[in-house]
Amino acid sequence: MDVRPSPIAGKWYPADPDRLRESVDALLDSAPAEAPTGDVLGLLAPHAGHRYSGRIAASAFRLARGLPVDTVAVLSPMHHPYRDPLLTTAHEAYGTPLGAVPVDREAVEALSSRLRQTLGAGLAPVKADPEHSLEIELPFLQRVLGSFRLVPVMLRAQTLQVARALSEALAATLQDRRVLLVASSDLSHFYSQSEAEKLDREMLDRVEAFDPQGVLAAEEQGIGYACGRGAIAVMLLAARILGATHSRVVDHGTSGDATGDYGSVVGYGAAVVWKEGAT
Repeated sequence: MDVRPSPIAGKWYPADPDRLRESVDALLDSAPAEAPTGDVLGLLAPHAGHRYSGRIAASAFRLARGLPVDTVAVLSPMHHPYRDPLLTTAHEAYGTPLGAVPVDREAVEALSSRLRQTLGAGLAPVKADPEHSLEIELPFLQRVLGSFRLVPVMLRAQTLQVARALSEALAATLQDRRVLLVASSDLSHFYSQSEAEKLDREMLDRVEAFDPQGVLAAEEQGIGYACGRGAIAVMLLAARILGATHSRVVDHGTSGDATGDYGSVVGYGAAVVWKEGAT
């Protein structure tokens, strides 16, 4: 199997499998566990190093523990200067210290084909990319779900047009699968703690209001920030098409909680999206 090598193991999270397993499980076990009354379809989780945002991420992933999911679509920003608006991996799997996560190549190809019809461009495959924001979520998913197949999508374009096209194509591709949608995003960057709390609350209020267009508009309005705002919007839009009815913010924090430096922080939020009344 052609496995994408991890560029961040040993830097953003432990490279030793036992240490990683123990640290992720400890974060999950200590996270709040107020499960929604229905089927979980989507999560928002941050993507900093586990030392900084792992506690917040665990608050989202704890709610996916044991879900009967066979396909996970992880939507993340692409922080590096690739030219294509939407990207995916060219590898057959992502490697983490906990093992290889196989890519659902059939779903990726179907998704890319739909996007070519609607956007005029599909998912550009990349080899050995350096992007951290998608991979950082995988050890949590490996511990809460066990085995699953991955649909990795990285966004350079974070417009409403792209979000709508991607969400519709994603929902059509995954509608007959047992699916979980994960939006990977941090929130405000390098504001004081008090300012970050205001900016992050505005963004998270829009997530909780199930308002994907508002999520995208917050940054244009200068009142809320998220580096993965496009990923969040796609997760909300696709989850709604798949039947989701509710969204709830379950945790918020900043890098200051880990470092003790509240003068310049990065914000982190966790949320869950679900279909009410399902079993």
